[in-house]
Amino acid sequence: MRRRRRPGRDRGSFTAELAAGLPALMLLLGFGLTAVTAVTAKMQCLDAAREAALAGARGAAATAVASRIAPEGAAVRMGGTAESVTAEVSAPVRMFGADLPGVEVRATAVAAREPEEVGLP
Repeated sequence: MRRRRRPGRDRGSFTAELAAGLPALMLLLGFGLTAVTAVTAKMQCLDAAREAALAGARGAAATAVASRIAPEGAAVRMGGTAESVTAEVSAPVRMFGADLPGVEVRATAVAAREPEEVGLP
């Protein structure tokens, strides 16, 4: 013979489970959105660094080129040698878009200087 469960014994258990699980779900969603934002910012930094390195290799204003492409709040650093130009772009990514601690993404690109810029005929 089977015992029957008395109705109402587990009343409210769904509410308790939801109250415990919902904050964890929201936290995971926030981390996921932050990760997507970080990947997008990384790709923008990489594009900006490539364009800045190519512009610097041609003798153009590389920082202005990178600033147009880079994400908001990005820092552009240029350097290099007599034969190459190095561009580094870094940008902060905030968690949940707030003033919480975040991550910094950065990208670096190197381009050879054009022959006219090096001094070759």
